[in-house]
Parts: sequence; structure tokens; C-alpha cells
Amino acid sequence: MCLAIPGKLIEIAHDANGVRMGKANFGGIVKQVCLGTPEVETGDYVLVHVGFALSKVNEEEAARTYQLSMR
Repeated sequence: MCLAIPGKLIEIAHDANGVRMGKANFGGIVKQVCLGTPEVETGDYVLVHVGFALSKVNEEEAARTYQLSMR
């Protein structure tokens, strides 16, 4: 079983090796993530597992996940 958490991309850049990276906000905690999803842009929500963005999710799905985790 794996756990993936949605985060909002607040910044996108490339590292020294040319890998596309981003800073994602997870309900107030900001972490750097590897962007394996080329279609995402700043402001999008991504589903992140162990530092890797797996897919893009909509804002409603991200909000629903945050609400469920606060129970």
C-alpha cells in the first residue's frame, strides 16, 4: 500500500542536471518534489508519493483529501 498526498505547485524550476523540479505546498508545509508530469504548471495540484509527482489532480479532489485527513 502506498500513500500519495496532493500538493499545490508554487514554483517550477530545473535542477543542475536539467531535471524538472517544483516546490509544492502541502497544507502549509512546502517541500521540493520531482515533476515526472510534464503537463503541470504553477498553481496546479499534483499527487505526490515519496517526493515524486505522479499525476495532476483537480482542486476539489485535493480539498476532499485534506478534509478526510483532518478527521
